[in-house]
Amino acid sequence: MGAEIIWLHTFGERFAAPAKGRPASAPRMPAADRPTIPRDGAIPPAADAMPESIVYNETTRQLHVGTGYIENVPPAVWNYEVSGKRVIEHWFSYRGKDRSRPIIGDRRPPSPLGDIQPDGWLAEYTTELINVLNVLGRLVALEPKQADLLARICAGPTITTDHLKAAIAAAPTAVPRRASRKANSKQGDLLG
Repeated sequence: MGAEIIWLHTFGERFAAPAKGRPASAPRMPAADRPTIPRDGAIPPAADAMPESIVYNETTRQLHVGTGYIENVPPAVWNYEVSGKRVIEHWFSYRGKDRSRPIIGDRRPPSPLGDIQPDGWLAEYTTELINVLNVLGRLVALEPKQADLLARICAGPTITTDHLKAAIAAAPTAVPRRASRKANSKQGDLLG
């Protein structure tokens, strides 16, 4: 399960195992559950259509990005949070029309580099959003298995302090060290 979660968090770049359903590519939900963009739902790339908002409609299960939309987005995916922030809204905040950021740290203003932005919605943003939705959907699907595993671990036997002390006492006291660099160097110590 840990390998699958790392595979998801790295968007298929780590722990790929095609035989286990983890190809070395962006993860996808099963076809019937996968978020899709219908023909009339495309997010326009024109500068004057740059999305200003992202809104979820739980009834239709549609994620509206400006005038475009994505179908088949489960409520749990829209509501998925990390550290108290909805992932999808946070992701959009870096790609929508208004990308202003609150002043952080010692109240310095954001870097002027943040003002360099594309004029319109990029095709790669749509690809990224579909990838994020698929990853979150698969993470949501794993939550019951994770809860079960945690419950079994918590209900399992524990190691007492006495067991730990006994293990430490039985451990070897000296760990062999490899030869120092100086002993293996023909040039000797440069500083000494």
